[in-house]
Amino acid sequence: MRYLYILGACGSIGSQTLDIVRDNPQDFKVVGMSVGSNLEIAKKYIEEFKPEIVCFRKKEHIFKISYDAKIVYGDCGLIEISRYHKYDNEYLVNALVGISGLMPTVEAIKCHKTICLANKETLVVAGDIIKSLVKEYNVSLIPIDSEHSAILQCLSGEDKKEVKRLIITASGGSFRDKSRSELLNVTKEDALKHPNWHMGSKITIDSATMMNKGFEVIEAYYLFDIDYKHIDTILHPQSIVHSMVEFKDGTIKAEIGTADMHTPISFALYYPSHNLKASNYLDLLNLNLNFKELSFDRYPCLKYAYMALEKGGIYLAVLNAANEAAVYLFLHDKISFLKIEEIIYQELTNPNYEKYQYCLDNILQVSNMIVNKILLDYGGIK
Repeated sequence: MRYLYILGACGSIGSQTLDIVRDNPQDFKVVGMSVGSNLEIAKKYIEEFKPEIVCFRKKEHIFKISYDAKIVYGDCGLIEISRYHKYDNEYLVNALVGISGLMPTVEAIKCHKTICLANKETLVVAGDIIKSLVKEYNVSLIPIDSEHSAILQCLSGEDKKEVKRLIITASGGSFRDKSRSELLNVTKEDALKHPNWHMGSKITIDSATMMNKGFEVIEAYYLFDIDYKHIDTILHPQSIVHSMVEFKDGTIKAEIGTADMHTPISFALYYPSHNLKASNYLDLLNLNLNFKELSFDRYPCLKYAYMALEKGGIYLAVLNAANEAAVYLFLHDKISFLKIEEIIYQELTNPNYEKYQYCLDNILQVSNMIVNKILLDYGGIK
């Protein structure tokens, strides 16, 4: 039996995790759950799975439930769930969006939970710290992202010394068929129409700017101990090849499958077993696989991720915070789509952040400072 704590249970990853739990009640028990502002879905999930501890986003969201459970809320509540510890074989599925997912990951590691990670920011802003904690507390950190799940599978049984490069595939997002000039007047509604995946609004915008792929390069650097100069990205519109590993002898291993997030979620929960019974399989006789260049000129946000890696330290938090604020402004109709990358570049090239040492306190302080500054500059209130 695996005892699960699911942060972001009402989101896309959280809901699909609960699908797997529902189909495999003999293998899983949901002990803790955090829910967002969709209270109708929250009530449904809480009553169905009856977790022992529930975290609401805000105090005013709390509603009465039909059984006794510990009720918490806010960021402090997320920490309480992460620290809640009653069983052996506990798993934290972190499907939160944003830097709010960082400290719950840290606390869950300290409680010796296995980490199934879908919260990109945990590794983007604090990769070195997380790696050190994982080693210190001897826990497993397993990626949920389809790209990193693919790389994990391709590296299984291989000697990393023989790896030439990692190749992360990208769908291209909502605007993959548009030129730079055609992006001048795109709308929020246009950007939220992802052609391949159903995801939350923030990650869908990150996919359109390709910052999401930049974050995945940073994550891969920390997950697999491969120099970021040997991590490449490539446009693959079909989202069938989920990522690849190229070896020094010229051979390439790829993980391919349908565009269904249940698969990497299940692999993380059952690692290293492939336990999911697929609802559909690839038609190998009719596969159409295309690959194209992802250029820095077309997607500057991808370049900024590599810049942040080169700068290192606190600038990884700067990258994330600037992006988080800019995407928030775009989603609230305060700035244009192309303004997102301008704001990120402005912060990333600001030398004033060099004075901040790389530690958890400064990561959180600088992140909060940047978000508040950018929102104030552009009239956004979070």
